[in-house]
Amino acid sequence: MSTPRKQVILGAYLGGVNHHTAWWHPEAGSQIDFSSFEHTARTAERGKFDFFFLAEGLILRERAGRIFDQDIIGRPDTLTVLASIAAVTEHLGLAGTINTTFNEPYELARQFASLDHLSGGRAAWNVVTSFDAFTGQNFRRGGFLDPADRYARAEETLNAVRALWDSWDAADIVADKGSGRFLARPDAGAFALHGSQFHISGRFTVPRSPQGRPVILQAGVSPQGRAFAAASADAIFSPFGKQPEAADFYRDIKSRAVAAGRAADDIKILPSASFVLGDTEAEAIEKYHAIREEQVTGQTALILLEQIWNRDLSGYDPEGPVPAIDPDPDAPPIIQGRAFVHQDRFATAERLRQVAEAKKLSVREVVIDQFERGALVGTPAQVAEQIDTFVQEDGSDGFILGSHLVPWGLDEFVDKVVPLLQERGALRTEYTGATLRDNLGLPNVRSTVAARA
Repeated sequence: MSTPRKQVILGAYLGGVNHHTAWWHPEAGSQIDFSSFEHTARTAERGKFDFFFLAEGLILRERAGRIFDQDIIGRPDTLTVLASIAAVTEHLGLAGTINTTFNEPYELARQFASLDHLSGGRAAWNVVTSFDAFTGQNFRRGGFLDPADRYARAEETLNAVRALWDSWDAADIVADKGSGRFLARPDAGAFALHGSQFHISGRFTVPRSPQGRPVILQAGVSPQGRAFAAASADAIFSPFGKQPEAADFYRDIKSRAVAAGRAADDIKILPSASFVLGDTEAEAIEKYHAIREEQVTGQTALILLEQIWNRDLSGYDPEGPVPAIDPDPDAPPIIQGRAFVHQDRFATAERLRQVAEAKKLSVREVVIDQFERGALVGTPAQVAEQIDTFVQEDGSDGFILGSHLVPWGLDEFVDKVVPLLQERGALRTEYTGATLRDNLGLPNVRSTVAARA
């Protein structure tokens, strides 16, 4: 008996403040105006994507105490944008990144439950933690927490939010036959939660939402992060867009989910990727290299290395060799407000030196070569095959796609690649689910009334 063909999950993101966004392009639009969000979301829905994803920006990035001058400035409030998009779409999921360190469970639960109601069951929350005191200074109580404490707060926050969602049962709304109104049962929404982070009790104001619980997204590469996501998330963002690392990560997360008492398919694995299309493979490759040359200026290359070295490298020639000096992890951070994704500064620096020496690359060239988050390059048919093959071989369950060109870049993918994925039987031709959970193939959430005292 043949194995059923996996359906490719597709998410769309709008390029934000990073250097990947080609803000200098003559056709580039705003990353703040609602028209850009609306166009991207409508295009994604036209392409039968599962959801639109919005990242979070809580502070302006700095280098040596001054705002980055090579980054685009500005990121509107996540939930406001998603609520607006809900009004101009019908099926597309709405996923937003909101921090657990700076927000309270009651307001988080209320905001996402409200979005789920307003959108008819399309809300998703990307659960993240803070990573530095610099970001926390924008908030009343600060925000710096050690890594272990960050995950402890995140886990308790997520558990509390779910308990609040579960404080309303589907049967808590009953019809009053005499008046024709709908009434709540006396104990509906009651909650009392006590832990190391929170001591809260009261009544949750939002009845159970269409999905029961909004979809939970998470990211985690460390063992602690993987364990948290495998036990709690409906989908996890993967940092691996190439085999065999992608398949290893896929198997690890799925096995952790099973060990946590879940089915392997209860959690979806989704790497992010950009794409470059051409009428021929050679044309696509040429376009890709031209885009990367424009994205990584000499200044950008040095700043990306400064985050690893934690030193002022402005005196180095970006067309020269990789610095021979070692990183200085004990110095005050030269780059602020940017998540540090490298586990070992010294090992990373040495790897870059070795790659540069082996390939005869300059600083800028090695950054172009090594700092790519994953790109799908080729003709539309080749890119469709790359996506489908990667998913069928369990590299992932789908992709979160974005373009360097805001907001028009996704149009080309929807017009040229989506029909080919549909022809291969790897992507829906029409939405069939009533909620985001349905479209993602996630199990329905049954109410437990867990928070009632």
